Amino acid sequence: MINIGFGPNIILGVILGFGVLLLYFLRIVKPEVARDEDIFFATIGLLYSCILMVHGWRLDPILLFSQVLIIASLLVAGWENIRLRGLLANMAKLKKEGKNRH
Repeated sequence: MINIGFGPNIILGVILGFGVLLLYFLRIVKPEVARDEDIFFATIGLLYSCILMVHGWRLDPILLFSQVLIIASLLVAGWENIRLRGLLANMAKLKKEGKNRH
């Protein structure tokens, strides 16, 4: 039996799912920043968010808090990783333009 009730686990699963879908759509919006392994991590993240939404009603408060901390760390680290990829892509582009001028 699947027991899905609206609670903090649903909100957490939706937030994680939204963040992971942004990783999928990064390939369309900024392909110079996207990596091939993003598809793997985004798929694992979607699976994790679905499991959290379906079975999250079983979590007691301390386990739910640990999931909040894990997901917050994951999203912050992912955001920083993508931002650094963008900075590296810009630096490589500027370096390439500098070599072409000389």
